[in-house]
Amino acid sequence: MVKLLPEIADGLAKLYPFALKSFVTPSGARMSFVDEGPRQDVAVLMLHGNPTWSFFYRDLIRDLSPNIRCIAPDHIGMGLSDKPQDYDYTLNNRITDIEALIKSLDLKLVHLVVHDWGGAIGFGFAARHPELIGKITILNTAAFVSDQIPWRISICRIPILGNLLVRGLNGFAAPAVWMSMNQRKLSKDEQRGYLLPYPNWDDRVAVNAFVQDIPLELNHPSRPTLAFIEQNLSRFKTNPKLIVWGGRDFCFNDHFRDRWLKIFPGTTVHYFPDCGHYILDDGGAPVRSKVSEFVLGA
Repeated sequence: MVKLLPEIADGLAKLYPFALKSFVTPSGARMSFVDEGPRQDVAVLMLHGNPTWSFFYRDLIRDLSPNIRCIAPDHIGMGLSDKPQDYDYTLNNRITDIEALIKSLDLKLVHLVVHDWGGAIGFGFAARHPELIGKITILNTAAFVSDQIPWRISICRIPILGNLLVRGLNGFAAPAVWMSMNQRKLSKDEQRGYLLPYPNWDDRVAVNAFVQDIPLELNHPSRPTLAFIEQNLSRFKTNPKLIVWGGRDFCFNDHFRDRWLKIFPGTTVHYFPDCGHYILDDGGAPVRSKVSEFVLGA
């Protein structure tokens, strides 16, 4: 477990100034999560992907939390959550973790903000509990079966070699701090923030597991879960939705945006052609303002 405060007492504490909460998942691991804003049974649920953590949503939380409750968990194995070496790091179990967290908080309405793997996890939760879902914000993500994968990620899925690259050389999380940006570079403190949870082989267990859980193959164990999620997307055609998309994403490129528009035709899109995968960082206040206006609007 990475201890937050002793290691980031200066610059990072200013970037991520939240009082963290903990929740024990049904499988027995401790999940760290941010819970900021007014105590109410309506909340914005912000779900990150790989290799990010709730740090990705730090500025959006500060923008929204004066007006609405903000929940941003670190998936097990990620961020400041426990990193068990024998956990069931599958899409189905990650959805179950979020389901249990939301139940424990007794939330009556959840507005989703999803990015990267957070799309599949968030829409997976929504498929199980459509009655809880309000507004949905989609940030460079997917929640449907696809055979597209960048070669830089496909290399990380090669048996043995992938483990050595991702867990041994930090060849997934470390390059992401520059590969996911286009308009600007992350500051040193921002880079430290993203990499803080993943200093060694054991702490990168879930970064590697996320890569291995991409269900490209027909017989992949997470393929049925993702197919179920895709089949249930139509249930959310009437939910208010917003797509905020970075056009310079090396992974979730415009092909995925176009798929979303086929699934949810007529959805409002704010397209930022020069923003990379870490769109909230790369686009800054102009991107966040679009999300805030949508979430807080009537």
